[in-house]
Amino acid sequence: MSGETPSSKKAAPPRRRGEAAAERRSRVLALPPASAGDAAAIAGFLDRLWAESGLSRASLDSYRRDLDGLARWLATRGGELATLQRGDLFDYLEWRGRHGYAARSNARLLSALRAFYGQRVRLGLRPDDPTALLAPPKLGRSLPKALSESEVEALLQAPAIDTPTGLRDRAMLELMYATGLRVSELVNLDAAAVNLRQGVLRVRGKGSRERLVPMGEEAQHWLETYLRDARPALAGGRPLPALFLTSGGEPPSRQQFWTVVKKLAAVAGIDPDRVSPHGLRHSFATHLLNHGADLRALQMLLGHSSLSTTQIYTYVAREGLKRLHAAHHPRA
Repeated sequence: MSGETPSSKKAAPPRRRGEAAAERRSRVLALPPASAGDAAAIAGFLDRLWAESGLSRASLDSYRRDLDGLARWLATRGGELATLQRGDLFDYLEWRGRHGYAARSNARLLSALRAFYGQRVRLGLRPDDPTALLAPPKLGRSLPKALSESEVEALLQAPAIDTPTGLRDRAMLELMYATGLRVSELVNLDAAAVNLRQGVLRVRGKGSRERLVPMGEEAQHWLETYLRDARPALAGGRPLPALFLTSGGEPPSRQQFWTVVKKLAAVAGIDPDRVSPHGLRHSFATHLLNHGADLRALQMLLGHSSLSTTQIYTYVAREGLKRLHAAHHPRA
């Protein structure tokens, strides 16, 4: 526009993490497709990996995306996964660095590649593993981001419970905060997994491991209200297995629930960038520890296979105590 100087132009807003990830995915999709040989090798690897380890569908999909991304990049150089050398891998990591991939993403890629080439070496399809001497990137400790108890309370109050979908959202939020479920566990719950008489859920978590999780009185109240007053309307009289339903009678996806949580955060007066469905799981764990919960019991509730995974929440609780001391102690 005339009269507009560079200094008067508005700076472009910073890209959010989701937008940057979408841009990286589109960049990979713009590459030529993987060769037929690579596509077959990836499919065979995933089939054998599932048979050997029983990995979840989400983990297998993650491995597939990482291997397909490398295969697509190799196709631009006339190469394939079967003939990849360590130098090719260094070049690919350098390309990813220039296009904004984080260290954690590269660490996940290397994990997939080690599994892929380790399997090929065991099957005699390759004499060497090009990832053998490659050190993973150093990852800083990433502390879970939990909401305060007052913020969680405001978020729980945000849905408009005079509509079937609003009542569903309230029940989902209450249940997630009361149980610490993963978002995938929440949206995939079956109605048959709910035992209202005993007040527990039967949850199928990572690796298809099942656990029983207590709901608590408040979450149970909202779940009973949803089942009585909202779910029949959403199901349209059909005997559908999913516990939570959209207005179309389908179970909500993780992305749909993510969008709902962001909108409700804005209604509650909380910065949506600070809130995510997984943040409610972090809040559940942190608040339990703050109120004296046992770490081993928390591990069972969260469905962690290793106690070391649960211990990260002790750092979050400790940092909260430090801030409380600094804010209120006269000699802090």
